[in-house]
Amino acid sequence: MNVMQPVDRIRGGVHEQERHESGHKHVTGTAEYIDDIAEPVGTLHGYLGLSERAHAEILSIDFGAVTSSPGVIGIVTSGDIPGENDISPAHKHDDPVFATDKVEFHGQPVFAVIATTRDAARRAAAKVRIEYRDLPHVTDVVEAAAADYPLVVDPLKLERGDIDVGFAKSRHVLEGEMRIGGQDHFYLEGHISLAIPGEDDEVTVFASTQHPSETQHMVAQVLGVPSNAVTVNVRRMGGAFGGKETQANLFAAVAALAARKFGRAVKLRPDRDDDMTATGKRHDFHVGYKVGFDEEGRIEAVDAVFAARCGFSADLSGPVTDRALFHADNCYFYPNVRLRSRPQKTNTVSNTAFRGFGGPQGMVGGERMIEDIAYTLGKDPLEIRKLNFYAGEGRNLTPYHQTVEDNIIGRIIEELDASADYAARRRAVLAFNRENHVVRRGIALTPVKFGISFTKTEYNQAGALIHVYTDGSIQLNHGGTEMGQGLHTKVAQVVADEFQVDLDCIKVTATSTGKVPNTSATAASSGSDLNGMAAANAAQQIKARLVRFAADRYGVSEADVAFEPNTVRIGAERIAFADFIKSAYAARVQLSAAGFYKTPKIHWDRSEGRGRPFYYFAYGASCSEVSVDTLTGEYQVERTDILHDVGRSLNPALDLGQVEGAFVQGMGWLTTEELWWDAKGRLRTHAPSTYKIPLASDRPRVFNVRLAEWSVNREETIRRSKAVGEPPFMLGISVLEAISMAAASVAGYRIPPRVDAPATPERVLMAIERLRAAEADG
Repeated sequence: MNVMQPVDRIRGGVHEQERHESGHKHVTGTAEYIDDIAEPVGTLHGYLGLSERAHAEILSIDFGAVTSSPGVIGIVTSGDIPGENDISPAHKHDDPVFATDKVEFHGQPVFAVIATTRDAARRAAAKVRIEYRDLPHVTDVVEAAAADYPLVVDPLKLERGDIDVGFAKSRHVLEGEMRIGGQDHFYLEGHISLAIPGEDDEVTVFASTQHPSETQHMVAQVLGVPSNAVTVNVRRMGGAFGGKETQANLFAAVAALAARKFGRAVKLRPDRDDDMTATGKRHDFHVGYKVGFDEEGRIEAVDAVFAARCGFSADLSGPVTDRALFHADNCYFYPNVRLRSRPQKTNTVSNTAFRGFGGPQGMVGGERMIEDIAYTLGKDPLEIRKLNFYAGEGRNLTPYHQTVEDNIIGRIIEELDASADYAARRRAVLAFNRENHVVRRGIALTPVKFGISFTKTEYNQAGALIHVYTDGSIQLNHGGTEMGQGLHTKVAQVVADEFQVDLDCIKVTATSTGKVPNTSATAASSGSDLNGMAAANAAQQIKARLVRFAADRYGVSEADVAFEPNTVRIGAERIAFADFIKSAYAARVQLSAAGFYKTPKIHWDRSEGRGRPFYYFAYGASCSEVSVDTLTGEYQVERTDILHDVGRSLNPALDLGQVEGAFVQGMGWLTTEELWWDAKGRLRTHAPSTYKIPLASDRPRVFNVRLAEWSVNREETIRRSKAVGEPPFMLGISVLEAISMAAASVAGYRIPPRVDAPATPERVLMAIERLRAAEADG
C-alpha cells in the first residue's frame, strides 16, 4: 500500500469560488457551439418560410421561383411529415410544425427551403408566392377578451377565506388595473439545430435546447419513429433564459425532417430578425385588481384577475399563468383572497417560458397593490410591506394553501435596510425633491419570495451517469443543460466533494439523451437542485462498492474506510485515489453508476387549487434609487443594493454573477424592453435596432451585491444550497417602484402613480403629466 500524507482539502470542492468550467473558453472564443461543429461532407442548410399575415386562410402557394433558385435542393412542407404535424409541449395538438390551410400569426412557419448554403436557402425562401384570404385578427389581450376569443387552456383559481367578508370589513377599497409588458429572450446564440441521419430510422440532432428529452420526443413524433431512434446532444448554449425550453423543438424537427428526406446532414439557423419574429416571448399581462385594507394599511382582501397574451397556441401558457398566481402574494399574507388566471388566445406568436416563468408578472401585480395602498394612505411603501409580511401561525398560509415554514424575509429586509441606509436616503430624496422641480428622485426597497420546484410534479426528477476510470479520472454526465449559468461547474464540484478529489479530475460531457434518458428541462431554477442530487447519488453508489471492497480486501470495518482529499484512508493507512481505483478495477468492482433523485414532499391538485407545489422558497431584497427628468421621462439608476438568499452557496462566484445578471435583465424587462405589434399584427421590435436590452451604461452607477452568507436551506437540498437562476430576476422591481416614487412626487405623493411596465421614458412622462393634471384638478 502506498502511504500518503494527509492534506487539508481538495481544490475546487463545494462552497468554493471556482471559475466557470468554460469561462476561459468563452472569453477566448474557443468554446464550441453548434455552429462551430465541423460539418459532415455534403451538409445542407435550411431556412424557414414565414407567414406574412397575422390570421388568414392559405389559398395557394407557388414554389416555382423558390425551387428554381440557385443552390436549392428542395423544399419541406407539412406534406413531408411522416408522423404528426405537431410539436405542442402541452400535447393539445395546436402547435403545427408548418401551417397547412390557415396561418394564425405573422411569422408562422409555412415551409422550409433546403439548399447547399444558408444564404441560398434564405434568398430562395423570400421568393415564394402565397395567396391569402385575410381573417380578423387580434393581438391585444384586452381586445381579445372583448372579441370573445377562447382561452388556450383552462384557467386556474386560487381561493382562501371569504373575500366578501374581507371587503366588508375593509376601511378602504381600491380598484385598479395594470399592464405588464412581455420580453424577448435575446440570447446571444440564436436557435440552431444540426441533424445527421444514421442507419435505418436513426437521427442524431445537435440542438440548442434546454429540454433535450422533449426535443427528442418531438422529433420522434414528427418523424413517426420511436424515441430510441433519436439522440439529442447539447454541450452548451449561448444563453436561453427559457426561450429554448420548447421553442427549440421547431428547429430540431425541421432539420431532422429535412435530413431524413434528403439523406444528408442539415443545419437550420434563422437570422436574428426571424428568430425574434417566429419564437415566443415572455407573456405580457393585464392585471385587474381590487384590494381592501384597514387604516394602517393592513390588507384584508384581494380579488385579482391575471390575463395573459398567450398567442395562438397553448405552449407553456398553462403553467406560466398558474405560477403568476402562485407569486401574486410575493411576501404578503392575504387573509381573504381570490386569484384567477385568464390564458388568452391572440393572433401572435405563442408565448413561452422565460426566467421566472410567470412569477415576475404575478409579483409585479402584487407590488402594485402595495404601492397603491401606500400612496393612498400617504405612507412609505416599505412600511406597508413590512406590515403585511407573512408571519407566524394564522398569517403563514399562501393562497394555494401551502404553509410558509422557512420565512426569513424579515431578516433580509432588516439587514438591507441598514446596509443600504434606506431611511436616511429616503429622507434625503424627499428633501431633494422639495428643492428641485425638473429632476426628481425616487427610492424603493422591495422584497422577493420565490417558490422552487416545477409545479408539474413529475418534472421534479433527474438522472446522472458517472464513470470512474482506472487512472482515477472521472467522467460526469447529467440531464441538465449548460447555458452559461455554471450548472456543469456546480455539479462537478458536488462530485469532486463526494469523492474528495480535485475538481480538475472531473470532466463533464455533453448532455445527451443517449446517456441520461427522460430528463426534465433545465428550468424552474432546479438545475443544481435536481442534477446535483442525482450526481451525488451516483457517486455514493460507487463509493459504497469501493468501501465494501476496501473493507474486505484490507480486513477492516467499513466504518474504518474514508475518502479524504485525493486519498482513501483504510484503517490507519492512506492510499492515493488513483492507485486505489486501479486495485478496485483489478478486483472487478463496478466503477460506473446511474444516479437518480426526485424532490420529496411536493404535491399539487390543480383542480382544487391546493397543495405544496414548492419544496422551499428563496428570498431576497433590493434597494434602488433613481433620478428622473420630469420634462422628458428619462431616468438613471443611481444606486442599487442587493441582499440575496442562496442558502449555503455551492459556488459564491457563480451565484453572485447570477444575481447581478438577473437583476439587470429584470430591470431591462421593466424599463426599456418593449414589444410592439402594428395594426397588421406584425412584430415591429424584431431586431437590436428596435428592441432595447440594457447596456453597460444602464447599470446602476453604484451596484452593491451581497449573498446572505448566514442562510442555510432548512430542507435537504444539495449541500443545503438554494436555487439562484430565477429568484433574483424579480429584484429589478425596485427600479420600477423607485421610478414610480419619482413620478408621484409631482403630485405630492398623494396619488398612486400607476406607471405601467415597461416604464419607458414615454410612459414615465405620460404618467407624470397625468399626475400633474390630477393634482391641478385636485
